[in-house]
Amino acid sequence: MKRTIAISNQKGGVGKTTTAINLGACLAMAGKSTLIIDADPQANTTSGLGLPTNLENTIYSALMNEKLEADTIRPTVIDSLFVLPSDINLSGAELELVSATNREFRLKNIIASFDSKYDFILIDCPPSLGLLTINSLSAADSVIIPLQTEYFALEALGKLMNTINSIRDTFNPSLEVEGLLFTMFDKRTSLSNQIVEEIAQNYKSHVFGTVIPRNIKLSEAPSHGLPIVLYDTKSKGADAYVDLARELINKHKNAFEDSGRKK
Repeated sequence: MKRTIAISNQKGGVGKTTTAINLGACLAMAGKSTLIIDADPQANTTSGLGLPTNLENTIYSALMNEKLEADTIRPTVIDSLFVLPSDINLSGAELELVSATNREFRLKNIIASFDSKYDFILIDCPPSLGLLTINSLSAADSVIIPLQTEYFALEALGKLMNTINSIRDTFNPSLEVEGLLFTMFDKRTSLSNQIVEEIAQNYKSHVFGTVIPRNIKLSEAPSHGLPIVLYDTKSKGADAYVDLARELINKHKNAFEDSGRKK
């Protein structure tokens, strides 16, 4: 069984990359072979996992050529965690793909070539609703939506839900909402608690039980090229992402067991 999950929100600064890096690391450390696809031209997932952002073969070359070179997927410091890196050239992909054939499904076709090598594939989407995000959502089984617990989260969530519905109607009818993930949560502020309560009431079945707290260690870890579970394993941020990985694995436990029996 392979579960492909896009991590998406058109609003920047909500914790998409932090979630991609740290959820991926925790899934791998829990024994799940995991690939993180950096689909953001800023390449923060790539650098945050300790890789250079000037590699010759990246997701950009894969999308343009509709195939992966042998060395495109790179290992990381964690066994069973791999990354398909990005670079600044990806910023031109939006324009270059406009007139290309099969433009919305290039990433989907690349992922299809992986067979069942990975248990989880996480796609770190850019903070936009362009062709890169469309490719990511068209390729995904589901989407995790990180939401910073602030007022504008409600507005961003409504827009993204509309986009997801459009993707379902046009490109990927089986796309699901994996879950809404509250990030940068500060339990001391009434606004954070109000936002969580309001969204939980309206989207109860889609909200993760795990909440990611505001934690300085989560901000520091990428500058060292490390996920939080290696940078500071005793931090609240590390505990939260370990819990999130466990919640996700348990959610799909039956599917993994069924897949293992079929093998």
